[in-house]
Amino acid sequence: MLCFETSGPACTARTLEAAAREAAARGISYMVVSSNTGKTALLLAQEAARAGYSGGLVCVTHVDGFVEKGKNEMSGEARRQLEGAGFRVYTAAHALSGAERAISRKFQGAYPVEIIAHTLRIFGQGVKVCVEVSVMALDGGLLPYGTPVVAVGGTGTGADTALVLTPAHASEIFAVKVHEILCKPRLS
Repeated sequence: MLCFETSGPACTARTLEAAAREAAARGISYMVVSSNTGKTALLLAQEAARAGYSGGLVCVTHVDGFVEKGKNEMSGEARRQLEGAGFRVYTAAHALSGAERAISRKFQGAYPVEIIAHTLRIFGQGVKVCVEVSVMALDGGLLPYGTPVVAVGGTGTGADTALVLTPAHASEIFAVKVHEILCKPRLS
């Protein structure tokens, strides 16, 4: 496992290189990446080509209204570029917050799905993101059930974490299997 001394965009190039290399070497059928604007996903497409990866590429974006009501952070042009690069792009409510966040904001306190998210963050924000986007992509029909994937996520912007995992549907969240952490930031 590769451990970074920092988190965030400074780790993106090495994270994407590790993810693409391992996906190609292991014959993993799909890579899933979280990307708000499409920039990280486009960089992953370049790394995948360099590594000789020929599997499927899935990009999971923030929901509309995440930053500004009624708006998506990813432009239509970026979405078209990703699709042109071979990505299937998916936008849906976050599996580990979604409507439950509205309840916790309104009534205060912690609720079960948010507890799962915070527990995954013990290993780092990127670990939570990798699990979440893989579950979302599976729920959206973009991944085959029971198949390991390489998932890429990060802390804020860029990518700093890559996992090999087998996602489960959100309705079976405890069936997710994290097989290996390829890279992540050290936690201090």
